Amino acid sequence: MPKGYLEHANITVSDPDRSSRLLQSLCGWHERWSGPSRLGGKTIHVGDDAHYIALYNGGPIGERYAKSKPLNHLAFVVDDLDAAEEVVKTAGLEPGPRDVYEPGQRFYFFDWDGIEFEVVSYA
Repeated sequence: MPKGYLEHANITVSDPDRSSRLLQSLCGWHERWSGPSRLGGKTIHVGDDAHYIALYNGGPIGERYAKSKPLNHLAFVVDDLDAAEEVVKTAGLEPGPRDVYEPGQRFYFFDWDGIEFEVVSYA
């Protein structure tokens, strides 16, 4: 049986630079690559050395896919939920209420494009 892992997710955003700054601040990631996508528009890959989110804007892919359908949310694990909540607020976004459950805590928020993110801590 093959083994695999999630290398990346590609999401359409209105401002790849803005979304990249948010994810870098939220997760401690870095910009891996930035440039024109092969289908037109701009793409930024932001993540760590093994995994990333491709932030895409423009061109045919943006016209072909409706936002949030069928995507429900993207989730990130952080080591400091309070600090992550401050990053979201500083970006001008509104974190939802905290959900305390076994084995951790989480909150959700929507970005500028209506994409829902979950931020969870098991610390």
